[in-house]
Amino acid sequence: MNKTIKLTITAVAACFAALAFAADGAKSIRGIDVAAPDPVADMKSYVGKRPGTQAPVVRTFSTQPPVIPHAVENFDEINLEGNQCLDCHGAANYEKKKAPKIGDSHFVDREGKKHEEAAAGRHNCVACHVPQVDAPPLVENAFKGDEPAKKAAAKKN
Repeated sequence: MNKTIKLTITAVAACFAALAFAADGAKSIRGIDVAAPDPVADMKSYVGKRPGTQAPVVRTFSTQPPVIPHAVENFDEINLEGNQCLDCHGAANYEKKKAPKIGDSHFVDREGKKHEEAAAGRHNCVACHVPQVDAPPLVENAFKGDEPAKKAAAKKN
């Protein structure tokens, strides 16, 4: 009986605490009222304009997919019939185009079978890789990144 009373009192106290915090007026991390619609972001231009004119962006941790250092707005949409990224970054053309080759992991499917061309699960590049834009962060961030990854990138350059 004593445990039941303690549990009931704890549950009632937790409800009152939750109500007290909720009445405070919840704010999102971005500083706007939670119920307010998100403001439309300004369109940002890509850091690099043409492929091959921008230095690769240093990764902040070792397993980070590299960002795309050039604009992609004039590229065709990636679909089952075509992927314009592979015209330069695919195994057949990367040396001739002086472009980074897609990673070796992109040639292995889920079952571990190696392929001559990019595996179907890796066909949609922009699922992991995004174009680099010069935009302020949405929220304050103290992330410093992985120092070994930065040092490894510095050694390559």
